[in-house]
This record gives sequence, C-alpha cells and structure tokens, in this order.
Amino acid sequence: MTHTQAMPPAVAIEPLGTAVPSTVPTHWYNLAADLPEPVPPHLNPGTGEPLTPADLAPLFPMALIEQEVTTERYVEIPQAVREIYAGWRPSPLVRASRLERALGTKARIYYKYEGVSPVGSHKPNTAVPQAYYNALEGTTRLTTETGAGQWGASLSFAAALLGLTCEVWQVRASYDAKPYRRMQMETYGSVCHSSPSELTDAGRAMREAYPDTTGSLGMAISEAVEAAVKDPGAHYALGSVLNHVMLHQSVIGQEALVQLAEAGEKGADVVFGCAGGGSNLAGLTFPFLGQNLREGTTTRLVACEPAACPSLTQGEYRYDAGDVAGLTPLMKMYTLGKDFVPPSIHAGGLRYHGMSPMVSHAVHLGLMDAIAVEQDDAFAAGLLFARAEGIIPAPESTHAVAGAVAHARTAADGEVIVIGLSGNGVLDLPAYSAYL
Repeated sequence: MTHTQAMPPAVAIEPLGTAVPSTVPTHWYNLAADLPEPVPPHLNPGTGEPLTPADLAPLFPMALIEQEVTTERYVEIPQAVREIYAGWRPSPLVRASRLERALGTKARIYYKYEGVSPVGSHKPNTAVPQAYYNALEGTTRLTTETGAGQWGASLSFAAALLGLTCEVWQVRASYDAKPYRRMQMETYGSVCHSSPSELTDAGRAMREAYPDTTGSLGMAISEAVEAAVKDPGAHYALGSVLNHVMLHQSVIGQEALVQLAEAGEKGADVVFGCAGGGSNLAGLTFPFLGQNLREGTTTRLVACEPAACPSLTQGEYRYDAGDVAGLTPLMKMYTLGKDFVPPSIHAGGLRYHGMSPMVSHAVHLGLMDAIAVEQDDAFAAGLLFARAEGIIPAPESTHAVAGAVAHARTAADGEVIVIGLSGNGVLDLPAYSAYL
C-alpha cells in the first residue's frame, strides 16, 4: 500500500473499543431547537425554491443532509467519532490569571483552548464526523477549500484516520505565505492546490477575470465544489457556515458550561469568539445562547470579526451564494457579496464574504452582538496574551482576545469573561513578525 492509498473505509470507521472519558460529550447541541424563529431555509440557486435532500446529495452524504435540516435539540455522536475526539477532548478551560494581572482587571477571565487538537485548532471537531459519515456512505474522496490552512489540515487529518483521500484548494494568499500548512496536509496524505488554479473551469475563469488576484474562500469553494460534482466517488466538505458544521462544533460550548461550573462560576457574563464563517464562534456561543433562551440566563455573546472583512457589522442580511461561481445553495446571511475579495489580511481563516446563516439569524434577532477589530489591535492583543499566558494565539483568535481585552479594561469587579481561543499560531509566526 503506497502513502497515497487509503485503508478500506469499513475497517477505518469501526470503533476500536477504547475507553472514552465521560467528560467527552455524547451528543451535539442544535440551536435550531431553541430559536424563537426558524432559520430561513437554504434555496436552490437554479429554482429559488427551498432545497430538498436530492439537491444536496451530489455534495454531501445523507446523514449530514439530515443534520443540516434537523430541529432536534440533541444529535448523538457516533462512538467511533467520540473515540477520536478523546485524543484531545475535553479541551481545557483555563483561568487567565496572568492576563488579568497584566490588565489590572478585577474581572475573571477564562479561555477555552482548542489549540490542543492534533492540528492545533477547533476544526477537527467537524472534520472527523464529516469524514466519518462520508466513509460510512462509501465515499472514497473528499474535496474542500481552506483559507489559513487549519481546515484543510483538519480534513486531511480526519481523512487519513478514516480511510479517505482528500484534495484541498487553498486561497492563494495563504498558500504562498504559509507553506507549512501545505506540508502538514501532505504529511497526512492529501493534495493541496493554490486557488484559483488551472485545474477547474471555475478556477480558469477567475484567473482570466482577475489575473493578479490573491484568491478568496469564495473562489476556492467554487473549485472544490466543481471537482466534487464531477467525480461520482467524491463528496465536498465544508469547514464552516453550514448548519451541520455549527452542530458539530457545539462540543466546545457544552464543555465550557460544565467547566465553568466546576471552576465555581455560576456562568459567564460575556463570551468573545472570533468570526469568519462562524464555526468557532457558534461552537463556543450556541450552548450559552441555548441556555439563555431556555433558562433566562443573560450571557452576552460577542462576535469579533476583522475590520477588513466585516460581514456582520457592514454586510447586508439577504440571500447570497456561498461561492464566487454561484454553485452552492443560496443562504440567508450577512454578506458583503459573493464577488467581494478581501485584502490579504494575515487572519486567512476569516477572509470570507458571508457569515453562517445560523449565526447571522442570531445576530439579526438581537441574540448576539458583533464588533469589527482592526488588524493592528488584534495582533497587539495576541502579543499581550502570548507574553502573559505563554500561548501564541492563531491570528484569527487574536480578534476574540482583542475584544475581550478591551472589555476587561472597564469590566465590573467579579465579571466572568470567556474567550474562545480557537487555535494556536505556531505555524502562523510570519504573521506576527511585522508586529515584533
């Protein structure tokens, strides 16, 4: 068997029978069960009618399609997935005592650290179940896009464990700036292309229209979707935006609620998460939001997005395509327009023109706040955090840190602040160099 050949999926997806700590969640939490109004449905881009399972079947396995539309509050996590989760879950909730001292705040600051996963971010929380359900249905190949590279690396990791091959289109700005991410994907056995590429019709059209483009997630999505649709043995996997991704990421916030109670806290007063497509933010905040809706708690939830790509704070709430070529379903979301090409900011994982429909709906209903963070402020906060707590945050995570730091400077005594530290920046150090 060569390094490019996959194990038979029937072998790879069977539970190993290893012990899984009871603290690893047994179910994913679905905010759709508790929202006061349902999320507007996705639409078929050709007919403008609500999507049917048949519309999504060329892209996703049926189990994920069912999760995309379910309104059940809890969805059971397969044992094989829990076994893989147990390699790093539950992720730690850490009291940031040294950061508190550096800020001179009387607030109590905690961070939920997802950088302990094998690839260094929260993305495997959904990569593993997506690969699992695809393998279960007989898919042999996955295609996807990636910005900073953490999603591409995570799907490559999951595909390797579950017997699939994986092909990744990475936004050109990140592909050029972060070669170690490509090497990480290749180490797991995947192939990574710079996007837009010459390998797809969509890529060639975009290169002709924008010959000097640095790429965008919307462009890379078009290429990955096209490649999947043309191969009957392939499916597409998305690392953010869609409802089933928000569902899988809910392990973050579910754990945080339990861990806060174990730390002697009655809850959180305010929670800060970085916001690009919405997966880390939703995973952390949706369990808190569900508690607000069911039990009347008043935790404030804050989406921290980059000022260079401000979909929530400056976008329009309307139906839009998730990709440049218009191959994906139309989604009701805050969007800057599918043709928006953000500047090549260092936080490559946040360079998306739209926001998750579920996150957008929560913001639209006034259930969640949003702020835009300038890049200089984000990296200043990242350096402050690294020098106080010892962990170098991923450039994306620095936006949440910046939001929390600004709030903590004027926070009331005893206020409880939670930061979503979605990953580490060990492979993103060149992004920090301009600020040293």
